[in-house]
Amino acid sequence: MRIAMVGTRGVPARYGGFETAIEEIGQRLCARGHQVTVYCRDVDGSAARESTYLGMDLVYLPAMHKRALETLSHTGLSVAHLLRHRPDAAIVFNAANAPYLPLFRAAGIPVATHVDGLEWKRAKWGRAGKRYYRSVEALAVRWSDALIADAVGIQNYYREKFDVDTVYLAYGAPLLENAPSHRLAELGVESRGYHLVVARFEPENHVDLIVDGYVRSQAKAPLVVVGSAPYSDGYTRLVHDLGDERVRFVGGVWDQELLDQLYANSLVYWHGHSVGGTNPSLLRAIGSGAATNAFDVDFNREVLSNSGRYFAGPDDVTALAEEAEAQPSALRERGTLGQQLARRFDWDMVAAGYEQLCADLVLAHQPARALPRRERQRSPKHALERRNTLGAR
Repeated sequence: MRIAMVGTRGVPARYGGFETAIEEIGQRLCARGHQVTVYCRDVDGSAARESTYLGMDLVYLPAMHKRALETLSHTGLSVAHLLRHRPDAAIVFNAANAPYLPLFRAAGIPVATHVDGLEWKRAKWGRAGKRYYRSVEALAVRWSDALIADAVGIQNYYREKFDVDTVYLAYGAPLLENAPSHRLAELGVESRGYHLVVARFEPENHVDLIVDGYVRSQAKAPLVVVGSAPYSDGYTRLVHDLGDERVRFVGGVWDQELLDQLYANSLVYWHGHSVGGTNPSLLRAIGSGAATNAFDVDFNREVLSNSGRYFAGPDDVTALAEEAEAQPSALRERGTLGQQLARRFDWDMVAAGYEQLCADLVLAHQPARALPRRERQRSPKHALERRNTLGAR
């Protein structure tokens, strides 16, 4: 099949969960013999122009460098290009792109929308932005041939609010066993000698809460904070102002080997994400065997279960930070349990789920006269309805 992936910053993955998903899923679909086209964002004209990456064909298109319009402007150009080249199926990431879905329908191109998390809860959006995200959820439901959810909590939300089923396709968790630690010296830390945060600097990721609670504690091991974000200068200043000499802000780390070693050798990983469904950073942490403390929401409990400890405010962080340094053996036990749970999240299974979903989308759009007799007897929606329990269980 010719499959298009639209609506993200593209690959290589250097931003968030959608980009990670495309990189992991796309390369596996290519290995299975499919032609995958990924639309990549070039905001300032400086993007590298490799034509392929891990087997995927890359199409670079510009975008407006403004938070409210960057995604929509790039997706609009991507859809215009896609309609001229007509893939067999398309995956649109982010319900914000739902206004373009009627163009797919009019062109007869089957399309599934990965609806992501509850975007209207993100603090970066004002009143108008929140209204927009609430409205596009309904449009995605109305105009998509299928909806993809990466967490059971997201499935429940769409079932309760819109009375629709979604296809459950979570992310994968890379398993990092016996990871080395030789790269840690580059950041001046030692194995099991630091707390770790990896997150974009956005309010709903609660980096400020973690830093604030940590600074109030008597913890001795430094807190290494990996991350930054566009359009968040004010919040970034707030987070930095909350820190003390024990907090080390290292910015974004795109060197995967170094990042893997940071996860695997941390004393404890702090995960503050609250609105985005299943998060790749959380999965990478437990896959590395890192003991994890997470913000107390259903999405995080769904992944961590009893391997995690949970916080809701700075006082919780303070207590957990001191507990972590006082009980290192308990952390090792929780890390081992988390790594066992991570085996439920397998990228090969996820990619197989996307492959089957795309095949079902194509099948549902074929004229009945072109199908074998046994397929003509099935309802057009049957192929998609039977996929709504797919995914990494």
